[in-house]
Amino acid sequence: MLTTTLDTAVVGAGAAGLLVGKRLADRGIRFELFDDHARVGDSWRERYRSLRLFTPRPFLSLPGLRPDVGRFGYPTATELADYFERYVQHFHLPVRLSTRVVELTRLAGGRFRLELDSGGEVVADHVIVTAGAHRIPVAPAFAAELDPSIRQLHSMDYRGPEQLADGPVLVVGAGNSGTDVALEASRNGHAVTLAGRHPGHVPVDIDKPIGNLVSGIFVRFLLRTTIDTAKGRAARAEGLDHGVMLVRNKPADLERAGVVRVVRIDRVEAGRPVLADGTVIDAATVIWCTGSRPDLSWIAIDGVTDAAGLPIEHRGMASGCPGLAFVGMPFQYSVVSETLMGMGRDAEFVVEALSRMRAVAAATA
Repeated sequence: MLTTTLDTAVVGAGAAGLLVGKRLADRGIRFELFDDHARVGDSWRERYRSLRLFTPRPFLSLPGLRPDVGRFGYPTATELADYFERYVQHFHLPVRLSTRVVELTRLAGGRFRLELDSGGEVVADHVIVTAGAHRIPVAPAFAAELDPSIRQLHSMDYRGPEQLADGPVLVVGAGNSGTDVALEASRNGHAVTLAGRHPGHVPVDIDKPIGNLVSGIFVRFLLRTTIDTAKGRAARAEGLDHGVMLVRNKPADLERAGVVRVVRIDRVEAGRPVLADGTVIDAATVIWCTGSRPDLSWIAIDGVTDAAGLPIEHRGMASGCPGLAFVGMPFQYSVVSETLMGMGRDAEFVVEALSRMRAVAAATA
């Protein structure tokens, strides 16, 4: 069995992984990133084709290289993926692609062992998990009760309108992805019902320069909503599954498109989606835009994850497991920790904390 020995193994080569990798490279630390995709950025290439980001460029850029968008531009998901690929090439970051970490364990001496699907293994002093907060789609249990004739998709599997069956479309979940999908389905001739509470919306047009600048102010507010503040702690206690308000889409856009708004789907009866008041929604396709969660089931170390499968950590440092850290998890430090807007600060904190740990170990050796 081929064994690779590293100071730090980084699991995941998405945005969080690249932010971590650049900081490790700047410190001269021996590390490698492991990713199960064939190309850097493929997790973004797998999203729906019409997706455009709404993060202003100053908060989108990775350190040392700007994306190829204008000052007030927003990339598509594919453009962002290509930017990540250029970033790895530009800084010569060591990425091992098409490589999945099957299991992470801790050895008797305190080091970590990563078993790879290739049959090899990695032994590392430190491990930083950046595998993403959106790996497992979440849908209500009653989704399984829908009539088989109704086509079902999760937003993680949606690519474009060619996947929709002829006839009406029901989109469940009224956040940014849900409204994107609802508007696209309507533009392609489908009668669309959108179920879910309105999460609020940014009142300005972010695709105009003034709106872009205002959205930057909003991002800074989100960055300040941290676990160090009463507001941040209260928001985190409310739950980690509530999305941010609509940023680009507005209620007026949905109204002009003829999208019918309903509060929520309460249940399924006789194979059909039903509202709380008993109204049956006619749908040939149902798209569940109901969120997703991390997949940390491959971490075989007791006490690292809680009953919900989320890491037990403080600011990304695993509690009770020195040397293990996370970047890109939901509300790791701020409400935007799982987004490009908040990952950089979290990556800096984690890499610096591990560097201090490394220095203490060297001094006492």
